[in-house]
Amino acid sequence: MLQVSYRLITRGLKHPNTFRYRNQCLKLQTSANQFNGIVQLSGNCRLKGVEQRNKPPTGAVPAIETHRSRSGPIVMSARNGSSKPTLATIRVSSLTKNMHFYSATKRNWDKDSKSLRLNEQLDKPLVLILAWLQATEKHLRKFAEFYVEQGFEVLVAHISPWQLMWPVHGTQAVACDIVKFLKNNDLERGVVLHGFSVGGYLWGECLVKIHENESNKGIFNKIKGQIWDSAADITEIPVGVPHAVLPKNPTLQNVLRGYITYHLKLFHEEATQYYEKCTKIYFYEPAICPALLLISKTDPVGTEAANKRLMAAWESIGIKTTMKCWDRSPHVGHFHKHREEYIELLLAHLSSLNIAGYFPKAKL
Repeated sequence: MLQVSYRLITRGLKHPNTFRYRNQCLKLQTSANQFNGIVQLSGNCRLKGVEQRNKPPTGAVPAIETHRSRSGPIVMSARNGSSKPTLATIRVSSLTKNMHFYSATKRNWDKDSKSLRLNEQLDKPLVLILAWLQATEKHLRKFAEFYVEQGFEVLVAHISPWQLMWPVHGTQAVACDIVKFLKNNDLERGVVLHGFSVGGYLWGECLVKIHENESNKGIFNKIKGQIWDSAADITEIPVGVPHAVLPKNPTLQNVLRGYITYHLKLFHEEATQYYEKCTKIYFYEPAICPALLLISKTDPVGTEAANKRLMAAWESIGIKTTMKCWDRSPHVGHFHKHREEYIELLLAHLSSLNIAGYFPKAKL
């Protein structure tokens, strides 16, 4: 990631002939080369261990879990004969590179490539899941299964670490597609947002684009409710990104944390100013609909203090906000750690929303 960042820096700054520019690039190139060497060494060791543990039987074809590597619909047959949707019956279909439908229904997902308007409009309410960094298809399917059972269609949007670090050509491009989709499709039964961690920042970029164009503001009428799990304070990017990219390597986390801190200071115009703008709009110009915040006292990224400030800001502008704060629970791990209570909270929140024809069904 650092080497790619270096190449973009050498092409993207406004004053390429200045001594300051050349000095910055040389420093970053050195950091990039050192970091890439460490990552390669660590990656090779980790890969060998993983290959030994996960070596498939002779003739077997290994499965790929991350949804980012998928292309086209994925269909898996159910084994239990049940009519209930399960992880095995969820089909994944691509809308764009960063947006995928998770559905248990065989339907036509063809769309106009420019407007992203579906040829066959949805007849169910939609849940837009704004995923955390490095979220895998395996993890996202668990949430999709819950919402499909509740009678929703599910659209997942995600960004990569690179897209987070370079918002103009990264996160903002994904946000543009999200806004385009929400604007150009009927979505008559409404939309519910369910965001995780940096998904809050991605939605912040969407809010910027909605407010920039008066014709986009009709999107707010389609949004019936919002759920934020471990919503990340953008000031905690140096903590959150290393943890997401290198979850089991504290040494490399420290290296990457140092680079990101440097990145935020050096590239204020290219990156940091957009984080600050999105945070302000996310706090004070959000969609006006009921909100549920799911957090933990031990989460270093989506901190209790930051989410309490968010709750106070939303309540000051008339948004009914409910918060659940667990004593101990990992970042974006509340569903896994407190599954039954988590589902009960979701069901109660969904029941309180103005979604035509929705009736909560039994929990998983």
